[in-house]
Amino acid sequence: MPVYDLIIRGARVVRPHAAETPVMDIAVKDGRFAVIAPHLPAYDAARVVEAGGRLAFPGLVDAHMHVGIYTPLAQDAPTESRAAAMGGVTSALTYFRTGQYYLNKGGSYADFYPEVLAISDGRYHVDYGYHLAPISRRHIGEMEDLLLHQGVSSFKIFMFYGGYGLHGKSGSQRDFLMIDDDERYDFAHFEFIMREASRLMQRYPHLADSISVSLHCEIADILNAYTDMVQKDGRLSGLHAYSAARPPHSEGLAVWIASYLAYETDCLNINLLHLSGRKALSAALMMQQMFPHIHFRREITVGHLLLDVDRANVYAKVNPPIRTREDVEFLWDAVLKRQVDWIVSDHACCSREMKVNLLEPDNIWQAKSGFGGTEYLLSGVYSEGHRRGMTPNHMAELLCWNPAQRYGLRQKGDIAVGLDADVVLFDPHETFTVRAADSPSGQGYTPFEGLELAGRVKQTFVRGHLVYDNGSFGPPIGQYLRRPQLVAAATAPA
Repeated sequence: MPVYDLIIRGARVVRPHAAETPVMDIAVKDGRFAVIAPHLPAYDAARVVEAGGRLAFPGLVDAHMHVGIYTPLAQDAPTESRAAAMGGVTSALTYFRTGQYYLNKGGSYADFYPEVLAISDGRYHVDYGYHLAPISRRHIGEMEDLLLHQGVSSFKIFMFYGGYGLHGKSGSQRDFLMIDDDERYDFAHFEFIMREASRLMQRYPHLADSISVSLHCEIADILNAYTDMVQKDGRLSGLHAYSAARPPHSEGLAVWIASYLAYETDCLNINLLHLSGRKALSAALMMQQMFPHIHFRREITVGHLLLDVDRANVYAKVNPPIRTREDVEFLWDAVLKRQVDWIVSDHACCSREMKVNLLEPDNIWQAKSGFGGTEYLLSGVYSEGHRRGMTPNHMAELLCWNPAQRYGLRQKGDIAVGLDADVVLFDPHETFTVRAADSPSGQGYTPFEGLELAGRVKQTFVRGHLVYDNGSFGPPIGQYLRRPQLVAAATAPA
C-alpha cells in the first residue's frame, strides 16, 4: 500500500516568514501535509504530480468575499468558489448579514444562520466560512452562541449604513436592514458590539486571539453631503465623481471613531477593512501609534492595488471607491514597508444586468457597488508585487498566513507538517491577459479586462484534492470552516 496519498515533486516551496523558496517534494496523507523534504520516492505515493520547479504557495485565504450578495447563495457558491480556486484561494471567508440582499430576511441568527449553512453544504469547491454582522440588538446577544456553537469568531460593523444602503441613500434604514421600529444602527450600536466582543475575549481567553471585530469605515453623514454636492455640481463623472462623493477623509474619520470606540470598550482585536488610499491608511497607522495596545489589522484589496480612477470604468464601482494613482502607489509603498496585514479580493459577483442601468450604462449613480476579482488575487499581487521587489514569501504572509491566524484558521496558511494540505502550483513565468470570458464566475465582465498579469495559477489543491487544473474544475468538496480551529501545525513557520 502507498505510504502517501499524494506527492508533489520538485516544487519551490513558498513559506511565510522564510527567506528562500527551496526545491522540495511535498507528501500528503489524509488531507494533511505529512512530509516536506527533497527526493521523496515516487513509489511511496498513490498519486504523483510533477511541479516542474513551479512555486508552491500555501492555499490562499481570501478573507473578504460576498458570496450570495446579489445572486441567490445556492447559485453563487458554486460559480464563485470555482473562481476562487482559479485564483489560488482554498479558504473563502464571506461577509453575511440579515436584511436586504443575501437571503433578504431579518430575524435572529438562531433561525437565519442554519439556513445559510444548509444552503452552503455541498456547493463550495473550496473550504468556506462566514463573518456575521450583528445588525439588531438581539444579534449582539447571540454573539456568544455563534462563537461557541456555530463556529463564528469574527463580527462586522458597516459604519456607513447609518442612512445609507449599499449604493446610496436609503429611504428607510429600518426597511433596508429589516430591524424593529425602535432600533437604530448607529455609533451606540457599534459600541455595544465591541463591548460584547470584549466581554467574550475576557470570558474565553483560550479563544480570545481569534475573536475580532471588522469595520467598513465610512461616515454616512459625509457621504450624504458630498454626494449631493457632486451630483448638483455635475462637472465630474464616472469613478472620479464617485470617489469625490465618498471622499477619502470620510474613511479617515471613521477609522478614528472606530479606533476610539475600541479603546473605550477595551476591544483589542480590530480589523480595518479595504483601506482605499493614503488618508484611510494614514489614519489607521496614526491610530496604531495612539493605541499601541490594540491589535489593529489593516486590510487592502487587489482592486485598490490594480485599478485607479483613470484606468477603470463604471464596472469598477465599489465601496469604498477606487481612488487616484497616487493612492495606489501609497498603498503599494505601505505593502512593501509591511504596514499592511493582508490583501483580499472583496469579491462580490454582480452581473452586468444588475450592475448597470442598460439605458444609461455610463451612469455611475445608477450602478450597483461591488465586483468580483478573487480569480486574480494571486496573479494580481504577484504581477505588481514582484516587479516592485516583493518576495513570494512576503506575499504568502499577506495572502495566506496573516488572515488565517487572525480569523482562527490554525490549520491553514502555511506549508507545514500537520496543516491542511492546501497548495497552489503557480507559474511565475507565464503571462496572460485578463478576459472575463475565461472566468467561471457568473459575473460576465470584469473591471480588470485587458490587464496583462505576470504569473498564473496552474493547479489548486484543497486538503490534497485537486480542485482546479489548468482551466478545469473538480467536484465541490469544500468544507465549512468552524472557527477557531484549535489544533496548530506540528511545525511552526520558518
